[in-house]
Amino acid sequence: MTAETETPAAATGSCCSPAGACHGGGASDVQVGAVTTVYKVSGMTCGHCEGAVSAEISEIEGVGSVKAVAATGEVTVISATPLDEEAVRAAVDEAGYELVGRA
Repeated sequence: MTAETETPAAATGSCCSPAGACHGGGASDVQVGAVTTVYKVSGMTCGHCEGAVSAEISEIEGVGSVKAVAATGEVTVISATPLDEEAVRAAVDEAGYELVGRA
């Protein structure tokens, strides 16, 4: 299992519809052509921590979404292109936490 994957440009969708949406015309939360990277961050203990880390990483150009989970210390970032790890490290540091590396 790798921490970084690229979604193919021509996604086949899910079992619900070719667009990947369930129950009709709902939008899918999968970003076609996006890169998903999971990072390990130490020091997060609560929802406030998750919000601080997510807010700082969201400021990096090209980031589409961020989901931080304090319980696991994992931060999942979806971006248009692979991110510079030093930019992610600086954002996590600015939030007051430590980037351990890729999960």
